[in-house]
Amino acid sequence: MATILLVGVDLFFRGKLEGLLPGHRLVTSDSVDVPDLVIADIARVEPDEVVDAWPDIPIVGYTNHTDKAGLQRAHTAGFDQVIVKSALVERAPDLVEELTRK
Repeated sequence: MATILLVGVDLFFRGKLEGLLPGHRLVTSDSVDVPDLVIADIARVEPDEVVDAWPDIPIVGYTNHTDKAGLQRAHTAGFDQVIVKSALVERAPDLVEELTRK
């Protein structure tokens, strides 16, 4: 079970991720637990700030397919994975498994 920090994720999409990632603990930034993974909505956060806040934690950034500038900002900031929202929905369990292997 991984603890996954959600940054800038709206309630609707959080519910979708909870359904896709059963057995994992999804938390928000007010949690005291150190996350195993960060999932960030690039359209709602500043990618550099996310990387600065969690420099040693794998980060997945997502946005809609038309936000090419946002995808590029997250990639440049150093996110481990930068994908469109629909791909996150399709690949969420595999990405969590891949990025939280210890």
